[in-house]
Order: sequence, then structure tokens, then C-alpha cells
Amino acid sequence: MAEVVIVPSAADAGALVADEIVRLIAARPDAVLGLATGSTPLPVYGALRPRLEGVDVSRVRGFALDEYVGIDPRHPESYRSVITKEVVEPLGLDPDRIHTPNGDLATIAHAGDDYERAIADAGGIDLQILGIGTSGHIGFNEPGSSFASRTRVKTLIEQTRRDNARFFDSVDDVPMHCITQGLGTILSARHLFLLAFGEGKAAAVAGAVEGPVTSSLPGSAIQLHPHVTVVVDEAAASRLEHADYYRYAFANKPAWQGL
Repeated sequence: MAEVVIVPSAADAGALVADEIVRLIAARPDAVLGLATGSTPLPVYGALRPRLEGVDVSRVRGFALDEYVGIDPRHPESYRSVITKEVVEPLGLDPDRIHTPNGDLATIAHAGDDYERAIADAGGIDLQILGIGTSGHIGFNEPGSSFASRTRVKTLIEQTRRDNARFFDSVDDVPMHCITQGLGTILSARHLFLLAFGEGKAAAVAGAVEGPVTSSLPGSAIQLHPHVTVVVDEAAASRLEHADYYRYAFANKPAWQGL
């Protein structure tokens, strides 16, 4: 079972995860982070900035979950641009050590294999940050994705395109395809942090944590991982049947266990 931590707010969640990342970097200066985009991880990155002041992050490496196919990396909504603006520059990371999948149409046929090789060459991902979509997707692994899948091109469903339209002029401008780490790639990371905030994510969270393990809800793949920490606010936790147990277990957890 995943460890579920219910916190009062997204800011509290960000502080909790940021503290764990700082501990990881202190123990391993060349730590490999799995970086998510979107609004969900922003509290983590915001909390990291003051915590990393004076910390040598020159050797920290990172791999983004996904990228749109056919988008110019300089486009403000490419995930390369977003990661640079929200993570690399504020945290003072070396941009050459932070990677995103290559969505260039000229090399897309082997871009997934290239990304898998780069992750393997880095020694694998130590800590992967995840959000979850209203459809239950993680990364861009839409319902029906194989739990064994690796980095590959996927077609975005209309709900996901509508969810992401807020970042573009219209839904028609949201790319139809993406290249994303697969569920198998994500499950290969050593520690997963799944974050979710707000009532709109409550059903997806409940399904991922307490529902059946099914490709119809890709987030349920986390139940197959030996080290998962789910951090949610009260609204996102509102449909969890065992919420009282999660609160009790976390409140009485031995300090030496960490997250």
C-alpha cells in the first residue's frame, strides 16, 4: 500500500516533498530527479528555492516526464521551456543536466529509445514527482496504457487536451501527440511522490490508491511500486475510504523511517 499523507494545503505538501528532495541531494549530490510540469508540482519547486540556498546543486540531474510532439522547444508551452522557467533557472540547476524527451518530428521514431538510454546511463531516477489527471493519467499515459510501457509517443485524449487548453490560446492549439515516459519507466524510479490538490482530483486519487489496479486508471499503477508517497490536501483526499487510517499511521510513524 502506498503511504498517504493528508496535509492542510498545497503549500504544506510542497514543503514536505521539498524537504525530502533536499535530504536526497545532501546524501547524493548527483541525485537524479524526475520532474513533472503543470500546476501540481509548483508548490514543491517554490518550497525548494529557499531550501537550496547555499546548497551545491551543480551535479543534480533531472528528467522531465514528457514533451509535446512537433512543438518548437522555444515555444513558451513546450515542456523544455516550462522546466527551464519553473525549475532550472529558479533552483540554479545546470541546464545541460536537465533533460526532456525530444519531440522533434525528424527523430521521433527513435526518441523514446534514446530517452530510455539516457535515463539508464544516469543510473535511473532516484525520486519521481508525479501529478494525476482527472482521467487518472500520470505523465501522458492515458487510460489503456500498458503497465510495462516505456517512453513512447501517445495520442492525447480530448479531455486531456481540454485540461491543457488553459495554457494555449485554444484547445485547437494543443498538440495531438506527445512523447511520454511509460508506466514501466515511471515504476522503475526508486521513490515516487504523487501529489494532488482539490476536489476535482478526489475521484482519481481514490481510484489510484484504493481502487483496482487497472489500465483504465493508469495512476493505479503506483500500487505496484514498493516505495510510493501520496501527498494530498483534504479536498483531494475527500473520497478516500481509509483516510482516518492514513492520518493515524502518519501521525504515529517512527521518525527514523522518513518518507
